[in-house]
Amino acid sequence: MQKNTTPCYYGDYLQLDKVLTAQAPESAKYGNEAHDETLFIIVHQVYELWFKQILHELKAVIEVFAAEEVKDQQLTGVLHKLKRIITIQKLLNQQISVIETMTPQDFMSFRDYLVPASGFQSIQFKMLEIGLGLKSDFRIDFDKNSFYSRLNDKDREFLQQLEHQPSLFERVEKWLERMPFLELEKFSFWQMYCEATQSMLAEDKTTVQAIVQMSEQDRQQQLAEIERTADKFAALLDNEKYQQLQQAGSFRLSQRAMLSALFITLYQEEPVFNLPFQLLTCLTEIDELLTIWRYKHAMMVQRMLGTKIGTGGSSGHDYLKRTTEKNRIFTDLFHMATFLLPKSDLPALPPEIKRRLGFYFAGEM
Repeated sequence: MQKNTTPCYYGDYLQLDKVLTAQAPESAKYGNEAHDETLFIIVHQVYELWFKQILHELKAVIEVFAAEEVKDQQLTGVLHKLKRIITIQKLLNQQISVIETMTPQDFMSFRDYLVPASGFQSIQFKMLEIGLGLKSDFRIDFDKNSFYSRLNDKDREFLQQLEHQPSLFERVEKWLERMPFLELEKFSFWQMYCEATQSMLAEDKTTVQAIVQMSEQDRQQQLAEIERTADKFAALLDNEKYQQLQQAGSFRLSQRAMLSALFITLYQEEPVFNLPFQLLTCLTEIDELLTIWRYKHAMMVQRMLGTKIGTGGSSGHDYLKRTTEKNRIFTDLFHMATFLLPKSDLPALPPEIKRRLGFYFAGEM
């Protein structure tokens, strides 16, 4: 049933008069217009439109985690929004192939008219990074020094204020820290996990020592690797060692949040953990797709510029390659694979804990 009182016209609704006249090639101001500059403009405008949609979804997700309690019904909506972000990211990664239909010489025909404009000045992309959790302290050194230097005063002040607001990373960390099942009544996940890992590593050691065909050098190498793995497990459960690793940049999540994420992942098939596990998986995929986008962007820049300096003053491809390796957000969720146990080695949860992690209906007979 129609709800509007005045007719809605397609072109007016989408404001196509603004959108389709928003492409103004710089090269045209200086003589002959470079044909491929229109493609370059449209691709980046489309990026910005999708960034706007991602920010719209991200804002709603952060608002949910800002509350002191996050209910399962809300997690369903959060997952829907995160999966939409993931779908958009996949589209953005594919879009790079469109701009790669432009040859390096095609790009050179208008590039020098764009100085000093740069992707550095994409406010929405910076909002996205900050909103996810990539704030100045966690960027590569070049970014720490130049993140704001290429912006006007208004944009710089806006983003600096945004840095003081809790990011999705920080909100999720607090949510994980509130997880009540780590220590409950007589149950301690820390103790159970410690005993299980010690038993697994002891079996690994026994297995290596029993292999007759192995050379003594290989045996010692494998035993040394088992000891290094044991040290990693020990650091995860030792508060002092964990804090040292945090300060060294090996972990970002707090120890309690990391253990909660590990508990959820190890026992992901328990009904109460199913949605939280999907959430952690989505955050991992968002970080992975953002890294892939950075990598594809770096390769595209190398293809177009070689080793030339970027229009924004960076070292071009070399800078972008370093951001791919270092400007990550949810790396702890990737590193967590180090601490996972095979399902066959997982200790059974006590009945009272398993009951609380399940769904039960007690009706009248």
